[in-house]
Amino acid sequence: MASAQEESDRPESGRAEPGRSESEESTSEESASHRPEPARPEPAGHASGTGSRALAPRRLNAARGLGDRVFRYQLTATGIAVLAIMAGVGLFLLLRAGQALRARGFAFLTTAAWQPDVHNFGIAAVLTGTVLIALVAVVISVPLAVGTALFISDVAPRKLRRTLVTMVDLMAAVPSVVYGLWGLFFLQQHVIGLSRWLSEWLGWIPLFTVDGTQPGEPLATESVFTASTFVAGIVVALMVAPIQCSVMREVFSQAPAGEREGAYALGATRWGMIRSVVLPYGKGGMIGGTMLGLGRALGETIAVYLIISPVFVIQPHILQTGSNSVSSLIALHYGDASDFGMSALMAAGLALFLLTLAVNFTASTVVARSRSGAQSEA
Repeated sequence: MASAQEESDRPESGRAEPGRSESEESTSEESASHRPEPARPEPAGHASGTGSRALAPRRLNAARGLGDRVFRYQLTATGIAVLAIMAGVGLFLLLRAGQALRARGFAFLTTAAWQPDVHNFGIAAVLTGTVLIALVAVVISVPLAVGTALFISDVAPRKLRRTLVTMVDLMAAVPSVVYGLWGLFFLQQHVIGLSRWLSEWLGWIPLFTVDGTQPGEPLATESVFTASTFVAGIVVALMVAPIQCSVMREVFSQAPAGEREGAYALGATRWGMIRSVVLPYGKGGMIGGTMLGLGRALGETIAVYLIISPVFVIQPHILQTGSNSVSSLIALHYGDASDFGMSALMAAGLALFLLTLAVNFTASTVVARSRSGAQSEA
């Protein structure tokens, strides 16, 4: 009887509760059927398949083919070989220069004379001349290279562009001895007037002073202006300008087309577009091309050897006759050098090698921080 009474008091599942209509009851049942069940905690170390795929990124294990692996190994081997060759050259120069460096010590960097047979030698004079010739070359070549590269990439008609690129590349392939002969027999006699004018108007600057002349003296001898650092620098500038122009042109041509069109859409002129888009984008290429030309100018031998009149004193006057460079020193004394003199020449070559490395590493660092350099490495 008690169980029957409890069954009668318990509300049936299909019967509506008091105070609720049948429509409200059906609505609550439908909402309950669509209500998501609470997430059950998974055991530790066991994640559900769907949740783990949504949260954890999928690993892409792309199997490299045989061609990709061979290409990667070739590039790695090539990079290691280049570094090994460069280290081998430096080690060779260091070993061959050890005798001279031990004999002179730090005086090797401060002595201007070159008399290795009596242990009185140094690279102060030739290193100064090398740097001055390279700086004159860079000052002349960089504006020429930048202007030519901009004209080819952004101004020249499309039909003329290919011809100009070919001409610039052909200029870079001309042997240095041809430039040297041209500078010796043609350029030097035509640049004396410019040297005299610079000496008259800028002679108050020590760099442009010429000993033995007075400003405004019309009868001054012309021999004091020949075989100078300035003439050698002009010849070297014409040699390195095509290389610089090629590097800058490639970078300028890769400036984003969308930014170019955006500058034109905002009302910019062609020069305004170049100044606001192309030049900022090509900053890395300009620096890289300049440093590449500087490295070439530092090591130029034949053209400088044919033009300059070698002197073994520190010559800071670029318009005055007489100059020297490390490469021309080696070319001049290599044939008749003794064993100790050969060690001294190797020491001079080691100094030039380290200077060139410092210039190239500085250029690569600056280019990597620029916009075009960072994009090219990505």
